[in-house]
Amino acid sequence: MKKSILIYCLAVLMIPALTGCEKSLDVKPTQEIDESDALRTSSDVEAALIGAYSDMGDADVYGGSLQVAAELLTSGNEINWSGTFETYTDFYAKSTKTVNTQVSFFWMDCYRVINDVNNVLASLEVVNAERRDRVEGEAKFLRACMHFELVRFFAKPWQQGDPSQNDGVPIMLKPYKTDLPDNEVRPSRAKVAAVYDQVIKDLTDAENLLEVPSAGYFFAHKIAAQAMLARVYLQKGDFPNAAAAANRALEANEDGGQPFRLLPSYFDVFPYNGDQPSLVIGNTPEDVFAVQVSNTDGVNDFFTYFSADGRGDIDILQDHLDQYEPNDERLALFYGSSAVYTGKFDMQYSNVHIIRLAELYLTRAEANFRSGNQVGPNSPREDINIIRNRVGLDSYDDDADITLARILHERKLELAFEGFLLHDIKRNQQTIGGYAWNDPKLVLPIPDRERRTNTNLSQNDGYGN
Repeated sequence: MKKSILIYCLAVLMIPALTGCEKSLDVKPTQEIDESDALRTSSDVEAALIGAYSDMGDADVYGGSLQVAAELLTSGNEINWSGTFETYTDFYAKSTKTVNTQVSFFWMDCYRVINDVNNVLASLEVVNAERRDRVEGEAKFLRACMHFELVRFFAKPWQQGDPSQNDGVPIMLKPYKTDLPDNEVRPSRAKVAAVYDQVIKDLTDAENLLEVPSAGYFFAHKIAAQAMLARVYLQKGDFPNAAAAANRALEANEDGGQPFRLLPSYFDVFPYNGDQPSLVIGNTPEDVFAVQVSNTDGVNDFFTYFSADGRGDIDILQDHLDQYEPNDERLALFYGSSAVYTGKFDMQYSNVHIIRLAELYLTRAEANFRSGNQVGPNSPREDINIIRNRVGLDSYDDDADITLARILHERKLELAFEGFLLHDIKRNQQTIGGYAWNDPKLVLPIPDRERRTNTNLSQNDGYGN
């Protein structure tokens, strides 16, 4: 049988936006070609890497839907869902089914990106030497991000039980081919600890292979790899390494001429122009890494569900608004009367924030506080004050004023509705809306269609055998 691989014929960074909010058919243009003819030149491989970025920008990966699902799973009494899509209603009700099509899309599309970059990594020998490190580093960054998202959504948290024994997700390091051994075509789930180890290895390689970018660069780069490493270490509770990685990112940014910087106003992080609703909003100087969206390519499902100018399916409740101090400028981003919406996502063609510089200050503050160290020039108090001062809040004057609860509170409000809360609740072993951090309902099921195809996949607790 003729061996073949799929090469996505895309010359842009993002996939064309879907015409519907829920898809029932994968209609991406593909070309099936003989394996011996695929990725034969450096240009072929680099084009395939662009295709991986395109797939990463799919709505069901980093185009917003995955993060929206995380927010709905931790809705509690702070947001309200009024939408009609059953798949998202299931997330909101904590009653996700194994046949939930959105869950299937999350799984399939993340692994599609992984397979894209595995094809790239398998063909590095044909890449021009002066660009080989960059191509390898970017590919490993994308692969690490996808494995990380999969293990966070489809497996028990690191803090629950023994991560060396708990089932994680399959680790895929080779391009998919039908003639692979059965254990590679139908892999079982690697343990949670093994998935984290692979994610950290890929991100460490990416950090070492990539360079500090110039301002306006939107592909993966050294600082993005360091920032994602900090996020991974924080998720597993490795606070010394989280602080070190966040500090490396912040120092690399300073030493590299500050390609990224905190904007003076919180409003500028989420630009809005009501007179030009079709205006394309690119990366802000605060975006360390973002998904590129335009009026011809890409999709921003934060806009779809959170904005009153989109579907407006998610509104913000008073329990959330009450958590802000009265003079917090972030309060001015909320609008509406009978229903209140966040103004973070009101531009349809705004890029999707994946890593903001503010997160790095918050991570360094928390990790330093919890480890009892001071990695970098700032104390936890000084890092938290940077975040507070930007939104018009008074500084904490004494280190004794800083508590873990206050650090986590600043993190929650700064990153509100951007997809962080679910994972923060799990790693901090908190409760939301009556659901404990380790409730099986906060873990997605392995999709039924995947287990029918691959009988080696075990199911998560609470979803049957």
